[in-house]
Amino acid sequence: MAESEPLLSRARGGSAAWKDLCLEQAVVFIEDAIQYRSINHRMDARSMWLYRWYYSDVCQWILSFVIFLILSLAFIETPSSFTSTSDARYRAEPWHPPCGLTESVEALCLLVFTADLAVKSYLVGWAQFRKSLWLLAYFMVLVLSLVDWMVSLSLLCQEPLRLRRLLRPFFLLQNSSMMKKTLKCIRWSLPEMASVVLLLALHLCVFTMFGMLLFTGEKDDGQDRERLTYFRNLPEALTSLLVLLTTANNPDVMIPAYSKNRSYAIFFIVFTLIGSLFLMNLLTAIIYNQFRGYLLKSVQASLFRKRLGTRAAYEVLSMTAEGQAHPQGAGVKAQDLLQALQKVQVDSTRKQALLEKVRAHGHGLLSANDFQKLFNELDKSVTREHPPLPEYQSPFLQSAQFLFGHRYFDYLGNFIVLANLVSICVFLVLDADILPHNRDDFVLGILNCVFILYYLAEMLLKVFALGPLGYLSYPSNVFDGLLTVILLEAGDAGPAVAVGHGPPGEHAHCVPVPAHHPQHEGSG
Repeated sequence: MAESEPLLSRARGGSAAWKDLCLEQAVVFIEDAIQYRSINHRMDARSMWLYRWYYSDVCQWILSFVIFLILSLAFIETPSSFTSTSDARYRAEPWHPPCGLTESVEALCLLVFTADLAVKSYLVGWAQFRKSLWLLAYFMVLVLSLVDWMVSLSLLCQEPLRLRRLLRPFFLLQNSSMMKKTLKCIRWSLPEMASVVLLLALHLCVFTMFGMLLFTGEKDDGQDRERLTYFRNLPEALTSLLVLLTTANNPDVMIPAYSKNRSYAIFFIVFTLIGSLFLMNLLTAIIYNQFRGYLLKSVQASLFRKRLGTRAAYEVLSMTAEGQAHPQGAGVKAQDLLQALQKVQVDSTRKQALLEKVRAHGHGLLSANDFQKLFNELDKSVTREHPPLPEYQSPFLQSAQFLFGHRYFDYLGNFIVLANLVSICVFLVLDADILPHNRDDFVLGILNCVFILYYLAEMLLKVFALGPLGYLSYPSNVFDGLLTVILLEAGDAGPAVAVGHGPPGEHAHCVPVPAHHPQHEGSG
């Protein structure tokens, strides 16, 4: 571990303190394995507390919000065109924040980033910090941003160029592992992509010269003026063919020359076949192949980190079984693993599944193979069970529960939603030529009232069939209930708009919103 005490050495505080340290180290290793993080960081008690706090949900949410905040400053900083309307005829003068307002927010964000860098550097150690290009770049970006920020304040926000604005996207890049992987993959793909891009450039240059020789040999007058426009000189000819190569279905470059002589079509056909159908597809294939190869390597690296973290957790927990490590025949007490899993920050459903698997082993020792297989349960998808259906004694109520809980009842709801949508479309077509204040919406209002009553009845019947907890266990049902309440409260707000239908027990209703049409899709 980076600049820490030996991992498997006994603590000075006695057997109890040594066992607690082993459990804490196992917790950190298990969390690293679950999140596919590297285990190359400090492992002393104080550093582990800081490490777990840094990767807690609250801390990561704060860091993400600060990144969002500093990127959002571009909307209000001068110069800004952020107004209520984009129409230049009605656009008012944008708000110019006073000098020091956005700078204060930016200073707060930079302080958070400085603390973030300090924590990361401390946890990985000085040796790893010097090897990490991302951390070194993080340090340089922060230094340049702070210097540029001080220059802005010294010039009273009148500086002609703010360099730190160009550096702000880096804060998003360094905090996103997916962004880092994408950039790394692009860097690996550049050599092979460069060869195809060179062929594309050569292809454009050759056909540009051919085009200028074919289409500019005549005088620029009369009806030939339009034909000669796209090949008048080298920059215009190169731009025209580049647009033709990269823009789908663009005949502007071809039609003027083709209208003069049909044989000119051969030039454009050959150009398109070589450029679009061969070279561009070759470039796409190279990019796809590189990304697929890098994705495979990335998955392998993530699985290696997971197995390494799991193995490290096994090694430290095996120390508590007999008080010392045993290379052969060593095992982990199930009770010690249960104590460690209780402290692990992981989804409650997955944690419960792990705890049940550990309890199933009894009080014996877990071998390294069993320990590894145990954490393979995290890769399995967990299906959340819905609460049991209510039990009714009456045969009539049981039949009604079966009827209203059946999928055909949802099919009926789909049909009602479709009828609602068709009725709205019919009335909109019939009243298309009538001003809104002159329309007679009596019939449409009656229909909307009928549909709203049906949705209310359907919601109540679903509660009867599934039970209150079963009904609320479907997120779309909660969405349905809220919309139904809104429909009852705002039935005269506008024409109802049909929304999608989902799997059994999950479908949406109609929302009386005049300006936009919200849609809801079931989770199935």
